Amino acid sequence: MNKSSKSRQPARPGQGKPAARGPHQVRIIGGQWKRTPLPVLEAEGLRPTPDRVRETVFNWLTHLLDGAWEQLACLDLFAGSGALGFEAASRGARRVVMVEQSGPAARQLEANRDKLKADTVAIVRGDALAAVRNAAQREPGAFGLVFIDPPYHQGWLEKVLPSCETLLAPSGLVYAEAEFALDGEQAPVWMAAWEVVRSDKAGMVFYHLLQRKSAAQIQA
Repeated sequence: MNKSSKSRQPARPGQGKPAARGPHQVRIIGGQWKRTPLPVLEAEGLRPTPDRVRETVFNWLTHLLDGAWEQLACLDLFAGSGALGFEAASRGARRVVMVEQSGPAARQLEANRDKLKADTVAIVRGDALAAVRNAAQREPGAFGLVFIDPPYHQGWLEKVLPSCETLLAPSGLVYAEAEFALDGEQAPVWMAAWEVVRSDKAGMVFYHLLQRKSAAQIQA
């Protein structure tokens, strides 16, 4: 069929509109709420970390932390679905602070927290950059783990990581997702203060565990 004949056809109801998608959900992988589904809102930019990636990352973390989740305070920036923060809470993290700017997403996080009776989880609605800077000023060294899964192509990691240097405990870790690798020959200049402890790629997503370098490492 050529273009002109196709254009004369009457439009069917709903033709040309994107198909409606049902509600998404992710599942908690381990801990006390293992296999519990969490609903995920249909929202622009909301991109939950895939189950397979979360399983890999939390295996890394459990190994590096020697399973001592109960001693850990976590900050989940750009919380979105809460998949990362709730996973940490499920495994016994003593404190999880989730930061989310979107009102509907923050309300969904609160509903999920209430459903799970997750008393160790606090939901903060606000800008991630302001939140991390405030936390660095008020509670330096208070967090052992920071999750950063930001919208792509907006330079968020470059903006947020400097404050993470202050708010992290001495051996603290950062989980970071990006649209490019943070290590290797193409590593950005603003990664100079950070060591990539673990990294992998799933599809177009690069994911990493970071730790601050010592002064000696930075000078070398």
